[in-house]
Amino acid sequence: MASETSASVGETLKIGSHTFRSRLIVGTGKYTSFELMQQCLEASAAEVITVAVRRERLVDAEGRNILDFIDLDRYTILPNTAGCFTAEDAVRVARLGREILSGLENPGADWVKLEVLGDTKTLLPDPVATLEATRQLVEDGFHVLCYTSDDPITARRLKDAGAASVMPAGSPIGSGQGILNRNNIRICLEYLKEDDPDYPVIVDAGVGTASDVAQAMELGCDGVLLNTGIAGADDPLLMADAMRHACLAGHLAWKAGRIPKKLYATASSPDTGVVAPRG
Repeated sequence: MASETSASVGETLKIGSHTFRSRLIVGTGKYTSFELMQQCLEASAAEVITVAVRRERLVDAEGRNILDFIDLDRYTILPNTAGCFTAEDAVRVARLGREILSGLENPGADWVKLEVLGDTKTLLPDPVATLEATRQLVEDGFHVLCYTSDDPITARRLKDAGAASVMPAGSPIGSGQGILNRNNIRICLEYLKEDDPDYPVIVDAGVGTASDVAQAMELGCDGVLLNTGIAGADDPLLMADAMRHACLAGHLAWKAGRIPKKLYATASSPDTGVVAPRG
């Protein structure tokens, strides 16, 4: 019989003032239609979804607003400063997102996923501008979830600046390369959790398939944020279901504790203690 632990009963993820059961956060961009996005959100079982709040991204070519296709009673929206390249622009967009969600009475109005990018080719974060924007937004009352590189020093500085969660990239945005530097992620986890084991660390960006999600969770990350890995799949709906299962499986595997890696074989049925047959 499955135990309560295997069903993840009672486990929650807390970020700022928010608490959730699902550890998978998914985006709403790049889908071929809003209808497909709706189906994938449901299949992922996510409770938090990110929305880029720059005005031109809220409406599609047919003039339909993305917010009309999101059940605001079911999902908490995480406003996203995607496409910002300066601290000033990111702060402005974050405040715009707060205004929009405050008008909708969605609980996501008090937090933001902060992205301040360095250039258009790599879409890697600008560490200086990200730190500057974090300080401003924390002072402004936001719970800030920071997209950053997998550099442990930068990660620690963002936490010290008041970030509610630090989100190191597994690999560049939309690249599908998965976790390129496991060791750096492990050091980020060590630094960020050394004085607070419950501090939420979420891998953000670069996830290509379900095994990437499982790997991030098996390292001890508290969650995974992704978009392209689902929206860009040949069958996005099927991939959303796969990502959901991978997130839970990876988290449970980390809690269970993997066996040590050994150079040589160890018999799964040792002969010590075995009673020889009679006759």
